Amino acid sequence: MVFWQEKPAFGLTTEDVQVLTNAREYRTELLRLIRSATKRIYITALYLQDDEAGQEVLTALHEASLANPELEVNVLVDFHRAQRGLIGAAKSDGNASMYCDFQEKYQSNVKVYGVPVKAKELFGVLHLKGFVIDDTLLYSGASLNNVYLQQDDRYRLDRYFLVHQAGLCNSVIEFINTHLLSSAAVPRIDTRPLTQFNDIKVAQKQLMRDLKSASYDSAAEASAGELGVRLFLGLGRRSNKLNRLIKSLFDTTEHELILYTPYFNFPAPLMRSLRRLLKQGKNVTIVVGDKTANDFYLPPSEPFSKIGALPYLYETILYKFLKSQKRHIANGNLNVYLWKHESNSFHLKGICSDKRLHLLSGHNLNPRAWGLDIENGILIDDPQQHILKQIEQEKQAILTHCRRLSGPQDLETMDDYPAPVKKLLGQAKRVKVDFIIKRFI
Repeated sequence: MVFWQEKPAFGLTTEDVQVLTNAREYRTELLRLIRSATKRIYITALYLQDDEAGQEVLTALHEASLANPELEVNVLVDFHRAQRGLIGAAKSDGNASMYCDFQEKYQSNVKVYGVPVKAKELFGVLHLKGFVIDDTLLYSGASLNNVYLQQDDRYRLDRYFLVHQAGLCNSVIEFINTHLLSSAAVPRIDTRPLTQFNDIKVAQKQLMRDLKSASYDSAAEASAGELGVRLFLGLGRRSNKLNRLIKSLFDTTEHELILYTPYFNFPAPLMRSLRRLLKQGKNVTIVVGDKTANDFYLPPSEPFSKIGALPYLYETILYKFLKSQKRHIANGNLNVYLWKHESNSFHLKGICSDKRLHLLSGHNLNPRAWGLDIENGILIDDPQQHILKQIEQEKQAILTHCRRLSGPQDLETMDDYPAPVKKLLGQAKRVKVDFIIKRFI
């Protein structure tokens, strides 16, 4: 028995799981669930943006609260991310200004909280995912803004699962109430004056100590051979159950492993497991976004910013991997797909092992997620392949905008990059800080 099987599962039926395949469906379902909620709404996301889509969601939350004053509505976002403007924008109170303005306007029971994972955003953020609305968990790696919700034509593609399971939802809410909302380090950020980090830094250290040993409570175990789902939490490099789960999925795959990641930069333990799988002749499929589909990508026509070099850095890592694995690409047991669709972006994450185990997570399978951010994930165990048809439909929808790479020659190299990118990456490599950069991205 692998370690994750020791954790009791929440039982599911085939009808309890619904897989969405695009951002418009995500937006439609989210708003429908909010407007039909009767008892509770708990939203946990990296951010709820002050733009048209974010305002639409926040408006829906306040209106639902006013229509039903007994409705519990709690929104949790990253403390630091909520109190700054967009990268490159002028200094401001960020999205928190919108939260305050809406609370002053509606005077409803909606509460918005900020969770400070680290003293500075660079060193770790709130990356817990999942919206609980009554007894439904809407699970996606997506946050809430115009591109994630496809407010206009552009979208950022993610994975979107609806799981109807009261016990699962209760477990998520119990964790939030017990470990986050009860902490003095998690203040409301929808009332002025805004809490400053110095006011909570002692409590924040205690919160992080508590979270490193925390976990989601489980339910009675589903019967053997039945569809079930388990919740996992991860923070830090040690005793990280989500990391352990991910490593186990790599190491116990017997036939086929499918990986979705927006940023090709696997932590060393996963890269070792990946190479071992390939040497054993197992089938590995990796779907990753093209550099132009990266949310940090800046077209050469726009003013250069250092953050815009990141997509190129990811491509250099992918190039090196493809070069080292040419024989596995040639014999067909390694398939790497590059996703690109017009000016849209790619944000998918997750793992499918042997058509049975399906991990949904905000975890990017990169060093930052491995050691800095607080992450969660849900593992769906489907031994009888009850939901495999939906999983395959999702996969085919994703592959519609992909091309299979035949080798490193299908990618651009440093010689092809814009001069500012070439200069910056060259400097980083010469002074050997590229290794450090990869640990934070």
